[in-house]
Amino acid sequence: MANAEPEASQTPAPASNEKTMSTVPVSARRHPSRLAPAIFELLNPIPYGLFVGTLIFDITYMSTRNVFWGKGAAWLVTAGLIIAIIPRLLNLGHVWLQRRRRVSRIERADFWLNLLGIVAALVNAFVHSRDAYAMVPENVILSVITVVLLSIAHVAMAMNRLNLAEAAHE
Repeated sequence: MANAEPEASQTPAPASNEKTMSTVPVSARRHPSRLAPAIFELLNPIPYGLFVGTLIFDITYMSTRNVFWGKGAAWLVTAGLIIAIIPRLLNLGHVWLQRRRRVSRIERADFWLNLLGIVAALVNAFVHSRDAYAMVPENVILSVITVVLLSIAHVAMAMNRLNLAEAAHE
C-alpha cells in the first residue's frame, strides 16, 4: 500500500520552483458585483417619479378638494416608499459597508439626502392617513421637501458622473 498512486481527487503539491497564483480558492475571491449596480440603476429613479407624482396630486387635492387626488397621493407615496427600500439597501452597502474602493463625499451626501427624503416621505404617508382635508397643508410641504431633497441628490450624482466621465477622457 505504500506504493499506491494518489487518487484522482487528490492533486499533487506544486514543486517549490513552481509559481502559484493564489492560495485562495477561486470561489472565495471577491469580485465586484455587476448585478447590484444594475438593480440600483433600474430601481433608483422609480421612487423619485412616484414622489413627484405625489406632489402633483397633493397640489391638485389642495386646490380642488376632490378626495380622489388625496387618496391617489396616499397610494403614490406608499408605493414610492416600498420601491425605495431595495435601492437604499444597495446604496447602504455601497457607501458604508464596501471596502474595495474609496467612496466620494458626493456619494455619501447622496445617501444622506435620499435617507432624509425618504424620512420626509414616511412622515408624509402618515399625514395622508388623516381624514379628508385634515392633511392639507402638511402633505404639500412634506412632498416639496421630499422632492427637493431627492432632486438635489440626483443632480449631485449626475454632476459627479459627468466629472468622472471627463476625467476618464483626459
